Amino acid sequence: MKIGDLAKLTATRVETIRFYEKEGLLPAPERNSGNYRIYRQAHLNRLSFIRRSRDLGFSLDQVRTLLKLADERDASCAQVDMITAINIAEIDRKLADLSALRAELMRRLENCEGSTIGDCRIIEALAPAGCIDSGVSQD
Repeated sequence: MKIGDLAKLTATRVETIRFYEKEGLLPAPERNSGNYRIYRQAHLNRLSFIRRSRDLGFSLDQVRTLLKLADERDASCAQVDMITAINIAEIDRKLADLSALRAELMRRLENCEGSTIGDCRIIEALAPAGCIDSGVSQD
């Protein structure tokens, strides 16, 4: 299959596939007589693995390690567990940050008097100190 077919089957942009090849995550495909890349089922399987890993929040370095580990079928999965635990901790940190962000925005919204922009505490909180004055842009 050609790169466009692989892209469609995995919902991956062609540029991203080329990037994964350049990064060594996806092996370089053979080329046909017209110098077109020809991808095989193994490429589809590996790219699907990469996509799913990225969708689950694993970094490129973590995906690289997971791919190496996946190629060692008889190895212990302890390192996979460790990488997953690190990823879960990062997700938990992001959730805590988002929760704090939501609470701050809710507090701002609840304190909004709903009158005019000139009295809007949300706009005031977003602007650097002393930058909101007569409404004249300082670009």
